[in-house]
Amino acid sequence: MEATEQEVAEWMVREIRFRGMLHQSEAIEYVKAHFGERFVFVNENGNASLSKEVKKAFRKLHRGRIAWDRDGFFWGWT
Repeated sequence: MEATEQEVAEWMVREIRFRGMLHQSEAIEYVKAHFGERFVFVNENGNASLSKEVKKAFRKLHRGRIAWDRDGFFWGWT
């Protein structure tokens, strides 16, 4: 069965809740390996990024309890 954006977002929230943070590079590699390439794209800066649909589901799930650290390229539990 194919994974959904919701499942990817749920995995991300679980990881961050458990570990306190999740680096974008780790998330990209895990998502590609376990959920599929379709959830990852290369943005205009040439960096791998999660799909807009995954990010939308992720934001809905965490409701502001997770913050993005722009300098460190990671998400952290607030």
